[in-house]
Amino acid sequence: MGTMDSGEENPIVKIAQGLVRGTKSKTIYDEDYYSFEGIPYGQPPLGELRFKAPLPAHGWDGVKDCYEFTGKPLQKNYQGEIEGTEDCLYLNVYVKRLNGNGNLPVLVWIYGGAFNTGSCIKPKYGPDYFMQEDVILVTFNYRVSALGFLSFKDPSLNVPGNAGLKDQVLALKWVKQNIGQFGGDHENITLFGESAGAASVHFMMCTDQTKGLFHKAICMSGCILNNWALTKDTTDLPYRLACELGYEGTDNDREVLEYLQKCPANELLHMKKLNEEVILKGGFFVFVPSMEPYDNPEAVVRKPLLESMKTSWGNAIPLIIGGTSFEGLVRYPQVKHKPELLELCKTEPQVLLPTELLVGKTEEETQSLAKVLYDLYFQGKEDDEKQFLMGYLDHSSFYSIWHDLHRVIRSRKELATAPTYQYLFDFDSPTFNHHRKMFCGTDIEKGVAHADDLAYLFYSFYSWKLEKESQEHLTLRRMIELWVQFAKTSNPNCQYTKDSEWKTISQSDLNQWLRISNDVRFEELFKEFQHKLDVWNSLYGNDLL
Repeated sequence: MGTMDSGEENPIVKIAQGLVRGTKSKTIYDEDYYSFEGIPYGQPPLGELRFKAPLPAHGWDGVKDCYEFTGKPLQKNYQGEIEGTEDCLYLNVYVKRLNGNGNLPVLVWIYGGAFNTGSCIKPKYGPDYFMQEDVILVTFNYRVSALGFLSFKDPSLNVPGNAGLKDQVLALKWVKQNIGQFGGDHENITLFGESAGAASVHFMMCTDQTKGLFHKAICMSGCILNNWALTKDTTDLPYRLACELGYEGTDNDREVLEYLQKCPANELLHMKKLNEEVILKGGFFVFVPSMEPYDNPEAVVRKPLLESMKTSWGNAIPLIIGGTSFEGLVRYPQVKHKPELLELCKTEPQVLLPTELLVGKTEEETQSLAKVLYDLYFQGKEDDEKQFLMGYLDHSSFYSIWHDLHRVIRSRKELATAPTYQYLFDFDSPTFNHHRKMFCGTDIEKGVAHADDLAYLFYSFYSWKLEKESQEHLTLRRMIELWVQFAKTSNPNCQYTKDSEWKTISQSDLNQWLRISNDVRFEELFKEFQHKLDVWNSLYGNDLL
């Protein structure tokens, strides 16, 4: 335990790099905790380090004040504004008490944002709810967009891609090495994330780079199989990006890299044309994780995804996995901005199919598969604009999130030696499901959207102090206790499941989950939901896993 002056307002902790000074804080519910924000875990990835795997942060003399951190990775936010900085490799540690003697469970959070937005800052991921429990919470930044995921095929350049994922590996190594100094148990670390953060958790479970760095995992609305979580089209992207920014040279990797490393960082976010191409293919952004083109010491993604899942060391650790009941609402801003996406479903129904299903198929076979999905989501709705839209968003729930989660769960049923717990977040608050409001405004006022569960885990800029008698506060307490109990014991069952035990997929079946709604019950999947999964499974046949 490296704590000094633990009873003071500004405790000092000795970590591998030097001394850090934190501050005593209060949650929204007036409970004390200790906060250490903005601890560097990687060297600033600037100049020749741009696009490359991160290097561990240097040490320092004296005491580094870690009172507040507001730095985001450089990104273009959803309002189209550029914010953040390239110098972004920092993390936050929040501790309930500083006399943990190395036995406090540790939860490490990876944020989502489609690998192109997001940050670990407290105004977005406030620790208030977790700090009602005897745990440590760690949040960290990683590089996003081109700065995090640009890939060159020339091995001599040492830019194979996935720098953002390699940031995550380095952050986990830092936690393993240092968390004991804050009272955390370095042998009881839970990695959890949502959306791209959940896909990141899954990537971390599937790479040997992280073996032993965490001991259980929670994937909320994301996995490595999601179509937006990995791109196969990387070879010409650096050159095309450079040309979009004014490059006039040839398609030579070294010359393109030199040009992009000298560009003002903000300019690297101007890629509207490239992103729009991806949207038409069912994705969100062009720069996301990719298959690294050659072996390298820090490689995270070198094997086909299904093979990675089968050989994953993560099959030996407990997992909670699930999502929200109307994930597809996340697509509403896209389709509102580009209504031609709806028309494409009618004129080119093959866009309804994941690209992996198109490989090796004749045009007739492709059309036949596409008709299956078209009939499932749109039959009889062509003349009703609202119903057709809702069919599109329902399709997106399965296309973008749920069917791939199901494939991972099936794989775990077959291969995992540790427990797997499946859940559905289905609490539809009229006031506190903030992401539905962000995505849909008042156009759609019901449905539990992608990321709506975040408001019940983190105090955020859109939150307010909930009345303790409210259903929203009860849902918050349920989520925190389930997640924390899992972090403590590898089994999420707690007082809120005493009347309806959350069983593993081995104890029950693939068609049962814990449904977190106005009440919490372990029950059968909705029949319509199960039917849609069955249809998707039939499209894949023997290629499902």
